[in-house]
Amino acid sequence: MTLRLLARLLALVVAAALLAAGCGGSEAAAPKPPPGVSKRDFAARLAAASTATAADFPAVGGRTLQQVADTATAGNQVGLASSVFTPGDNRLAFGVIDKTNAFVYGKSAVYVARRPGDRALGPYPAPADSLLTKPAFRSQNAAVESSPIAQIYAAKVPFPTAGDWSVLVVTKQGTKLTGAAAQVPVVAKSKIPDVGDRPPRVSTDTVAGAAGNLAAIDTRRPFARELHTTNFKDVLGKKPVALLFATPQLCQSRVCGPVVDIALQMKQEYGDRMAFIHQEVYRDNQVSKGLRPPLEAFHLRTEPWLFTIDRDGRIAARLEGSFGVREFRQAVEAALR
Repeated sequence: MTLRLLARLLALVVAAALLAAGCGGSEAAAPKPPPGVSKRDFAARLAAASTATAADFPAVGGRTLQQVADTATAGNQVGLASSVFTPGDNRLAFGVIDKTNAFVYGKSAVYVARRPGDRALGPYPAPADSLLTKPAFRSQNAAVESSPIAQIYAAKVPFPTAGDWSVLVVTKQGTKLTGAAAQVPVVAKSKIPDVGDRPPRVSTDTVAGAAGNLAAIDTRRPFARELHTTNFKDVLGKKPVALLFATPQLCQSRVCGPVVDIALQMKQEYGDRMAFIHQEVYRDNQVSKGLRPPLEAFHLRTEPWLFTIDRDGRIAARLEGSFGVREFRQAVEAALR
């Protein structure tokens, strides 16, 4: 069984750009400004994108989602980087591209409704989160790439009921508002463990279990040996854990590389207080052989996923798809409280 794609951003030339992020980036790789935008203005745009608030966007004021969309210029496309939604609060992660297939960076927010003609809910701010680690933690796979995606956006969105929901992402650059539409399926229930649940006590792959053959349990280059020294079942309920399901070379969503790099950076900061574990996705690192047992036990069908678990053995945070340094750190700190 194969994993379904997480992100529509992989369409067209976006696939090539995300490949740079998916392989983890390199010291030489850096996001390039869009055509006609100076490096200084681009840096300011990236900084502003991380500070989005609801006050930056038009209030709903009883309007329908279509009426809110009419206040923005059409033309952008949104690619969803999360796929599991249930009634209640959800993390909705995404990236945006413009008509030229260039990544769009700017303050962003999300509006939702069951149908475009229904009353809109929102705006839900989606502050940008950086995917770029410190150079020491970037993998070598993407050394030839020159334009990785710099940021991922995520909003906390409440979906009151199950069913298909219409989504409008609005990006603000200066005084200009640009919109992008999408639709997400909200299911009544999910078998995937959530915050507050006790995760299954799975056995994860370790260097010892692989008889030192790191290539069998890690597709990152260079290997992240320090993320494969601890078996999840041995520390669950004994100390905080960050368990990351990802496959840098085989990732269908092309965002596994950066999150494994971020895990290494977080381990340097928090490794004396919690265990950090990376688990590969496919049996024998071959997509055709299906998922490894730990993913089956967690009922996962997409990648990557991060679960942080507190000392008592309960999930403190859960992240699907692309997530950056800030959200990873927040997930870690939630398990350390």
